[in-house]
Amino acid sequence: MARLRLIICECCDAVYARRDLAPGQTAHCRRCGAELYRNRRVDLDAMLAIALGGLIVLVIANAYPVLIMELGGTRADVTLWDAILATFDAGVGPVAVLAALSLFVLPLTQILLFLYVLLPLRVGAVPAGFVPVMHAIRHLRPWSMVEVFLVGVLVSAVKLAAESQLTPGVGLWGFAALTILLTLLTLFDLQALWDLAAERAAQEAAA
Repeated sequence: MARLRLIICECCDAVYARRDLAPGQTAHCRRCGAELYRNRRVDLDAMLAIALGGLIVLVIANAYPVLIMELGGTRADVTLWDAILATFDAGVGPVAVLAALSLFVLPLTQILLFLYVLLPLRVGAVPAGFVPVMHAIRHLRPWSMVEVFLVGVLVSAVKLAAESQLTPGVGLWGFAALTILLTLLTLFDLQALWDLAAERAAQEAAA
């Protein structure tokens, strides 16, 4: 007898029997209207390329200046960590810690978890701890706030432009690229990875 495939709504925990969809079709929760899953072929190569690209630009964004300020003959290269340390020294430690978490620690963790899942799946295996890692990826998605930081930098640059000469640094372009890549990662259907892992596990069991 065929195994009944179930899916749980992430928003209201309603349980449904998973049905096959037409290409491009999307299933929604009847209770809350949230998206349940889509009929979209998972492209592991594309996801790996985006995750690896995100890791590279994350390093670049944190290693290079975000803004270069020149005022009265004095030049200052401002990196993300300069701003975080300045915030901490100003007596608002919780804000500095939150900024470090949301702009570096959580995006890095999200990318590394994706790589941990994608690399074994790419070679036909299911990584150890697949279930908790996938739950962690789902919970981390809303907490990456790189785009908020990017908008804040642009607003601050507009205000400071009247008093000093500002030049965008390599780090700023890195954060812009990171915003795009993280957005692309969130567009992939995680349910497709669950289904692919189930197929890999079934193949390993049958071998």
